[in-house]
Amino acid sequence: MMLLITSLISLQSIRRFNQLGRSIDVILRENYRSVIACQQMKDALERMDSGLLFILSGFMKEGAAQIEVNRGRFKEALQTELNNLTLPEESARATELKSLFQLYDQGLDEFLLSQPQILRQLYFKNLFPLFNDVRDKAESILQMNQENMNAANNRARTKAAAARRDMYFFLGLSVGIALLFMLFSNHWILRPIRRLIDSTQEIRKGNLNLEIQVDARDEIGQLSEAFNAMVASLRLFRRSDQAKLVRVQRSTQEAFKNLPAAIAIVNTDNVIEIATAAARRNFKLVPNTSIEQTPYPWLAEIQRSLVKNPTAAGSEKKYEIIQQFSDNQERFFRPRVIPIFNDEREFNGSIIILEDVTLLMQNDEIKKDLFSTISHQLKTPLTSIRMALHLLLEENVGSLNEKQADLLVSARDESDRLNGIIEDLLDIRRLESGNVSLSLATVSPYPLVQEAADSFSRQAQDKGIRLEIDLPADLPDVCADRSRILYVFANLLSNAIKYSPVGGVVRLSAKLEGDRILFSVTDNGRGIPRKYQKRIFEKFFRVPGRNAEGGVGLGLSIAKEIVTAHHGQITFNSVEDRGATFSFSLDPQDGLPKGGS
Repeated sequence: MMLLITSLISLQSIRRFNQLGRSIDVILRENYRSVIACQQMKDALERMDSGLLFILSGFMKEGAAQIEVNRGRFKEALQTELNNLTLPEESARATELKSLFQLYDQGLDEFLLSQPQILRQLYFKNLFPLFNDVRDKAESILQMNQENMNAANNRARTKAAAARRDMYFFLGLSVGIALLFMLFSNHWILRPIRRLIDSTQEIRKGNLNLEIQVDARDEIGQLSEAFNAMVASLRLFRRSDQAKLVRVQRSTQEAFKNLPAAIAIVNTDNVIEIATAAARRNFKLVPNTSIEQTPYPWLAEIQRSLVKNPTAAGSEKKYEIIQQFSDNQERFFRPRVIPIFNDEREFNGSIIILEDVTLLMQNDEIKKDLFSTISHQLKTPLTSIRMALHLLLEENVGSLNEKQADLLVSARDESDRLNGIIEDLLDIRRLESGNVSLSLATVSPYPLVQEAADSFSRQAQDKGIRLEIDLPADLPDVCADRSRILYVFANLLSNAIKYSPVGGVVRLSAKLEGDRILFSVTDNGRGIPRKYQKRIFEKFFRVPGRNAEGGVGLGLSIAKEIVTAHHGQITFNSVEDRGATFSFSLDPQDGLPKGGS
């Protein structure tokens, strides 16, 4: 019905607009051109008469020029009128106008060729009366076309008023039908839709025991039947899913409880939801109790720190190894906390994993003792070998030929290298055990950096590498063991020069950062691949593919232990194929506690 009414209104509007368009076209096409042409003829005629008066006043040249210009304009306008004869009497009047103008035009030629003494007589006797006749005839044609335009305008107004009445009628009819449709739509459409909406709200609350009453067989009725079928399927799925969920949940809980590791799941209220037997036995993590009630405050502190600042999704936080006595045995655990996030990336709890690393700690201690024992056992015979090589090279026990000397030099170099490895092993063992003593003294940063750079200047020059030093002049002194810090510089500079390309730059710098002095060694060499960066300070670790160029992988480990012994921190930043920057911090002159070593 609405489509039918809209179509009727559209057809009626198109018909009326076509009629109005034709009426306007008649006005423009049939009358407007004639009105304009007659007005142009009158204007040209007036100007020709003014030209005659100029001639009578003695301005012969100006008057003749004005007459010639406007004579052509009059003829053009007259021809336009003759080509646009649309009214019954317009043709006769236009013919009369043409005849009168021909007489006037002939009079103009006679006037322009006559003697000056008879011009006034010719004007008032012949031209002026013809001027009035031509003007009156053009005016009559203009009035005729204007009257026809007014009549056409009145007809267009009448048609517009009729179209407006028709539009009002059809508009009122459509509004009435729309109101009736709105009254009945509440019963036909809105009421069933409201029932569907209410049913969906009940389903959202978990109520699947409902059924919508079907009152009709239309589209709403079919939708209601489909909704009832959907609810029946949901009831069936819920029963099967609930049974499956209960089964999976119970089996998961039992499997979780019997895991050998100490693991607990904590919600956002710091309440333990699930805990393994190892977590209950070793750390008293009992389900349904607050983690604040455990006898280990550091566990509660770990959870609180995670709640305050949960990390990015999927990441975990690692903490220092914890020493714990369980079953009268000393055990070591490494806590890890993994945050749990929901689908909206909101913090939803955490998983606390207490990894038993007792065996790893024991193996590490055994390995350290083994290295220490081996190093001490090797040092004595190696010293004797080095002494013997030294005596042989000095030829104290006889002369050597060239080949023997070369072999002994190679043996001496390798024994020196082996001695360096042994010394490194002993140093790292002393540093890790805390048995090394630091000879702390006040050291000025600039001479310290300069001495480190001087010791490697020849090596850098041989490889074509430029050493740069960038230190502010007002840096305060630091409290450090000079020889140990020079070892750190030596290791960092050696690596920087070794892995820098020919023509590269190695920069040593220092700056005041907070209340500490930060020293840095920067190169533009190969850099360290991202996948190996976490292991760079591990003992005996060397980046694969560079073994032939490096030592045994103890230099950076020893450097880290030395900086740690100074209560400092060593870090690095590297991008593969773009170089690396190693930095370590030292306290100023009065930064370390008195007697610290």
